[in-house]
Amino acid sequence: MSLMADAGKPSRRIRIVSRSQEPFQDRAEAGNLLAAELASYLGRNLVILGIPRGGVVIAREIALALDGELDVVLAHKLGTPGEPELAMGSVSEDGKVFLNESVTSSFRVDKEYIELERASQLAQIKRRTEIIRRVRPKVPLKGRVVIVTDDGVATGATAQAALWAARMEAPERLVCAMPIGPEETIERLAGGADETLCLRAPPMFAAVGQFYRRFYPVEDEEMLRILREATDGNKQ
Repeated sequence: MSLMADAGKPSRRIRIVSRSQEPFQDRAEAGNLLAAELASYLGRNLVILGIPRGGVVIAREIALALDGELDVVLAHKLGTPGEPELAMGSVSEDGKVFLNESVTSSFRVDKEYIELERASQLAQIKRRTEIIRRVRPKVPLKGRVVIVTDDGVATGATAQAALWAARMEAPERLVCAMPIGPEETIERLAGGADETLCLRAPPMFAAVGQFYRRFYPVEDEEMLRILREATDGNKQ
């Protein structure tokens, strides 16, 4: 199905393939099914960004199938005063801040609070950035077709921060591709992407893990191995 997000704003294409409750076998299957739905992007100067850590497994499958470059997106949401689950913006790994002005204006968020929240979230990103970038140097996104993915979304706050961070680097096109998520979350994410794809948006949704037969924790070691293989492959 196709929906159009946010009347009065530029059109954002949303494609929900089904509302099936059927679980995926594992992240590899979900990634391959996403790649099949994104086949029109084959060979289009792609960068596929996985949200650590499970999203990196999904992103690997898409990158292999569509001949794209694999990387991670390291971004944290900036929580709104009094409403910490509501994202007022995001901070990327290099410290750049995206602000949702409708939220900051409605909540009258001052510059001092924004800077304190930015510093706090950036400090949390720093450790992961130091580990990952020794293995996988950052891939520039300007002028590229960028696909942001994860193993699924619930509230979508992390994915929203990732999309905002990617948008700040001026990609040619920004695609949000998720295996599973509630329809209302998918519609909300569409506001930050040029195209949003979700394979399954079941009406009864509790947690991402319920829709995988094998949903093991992805540790740093596995994520770094995947990124190292992608880096070594690009050198050949």
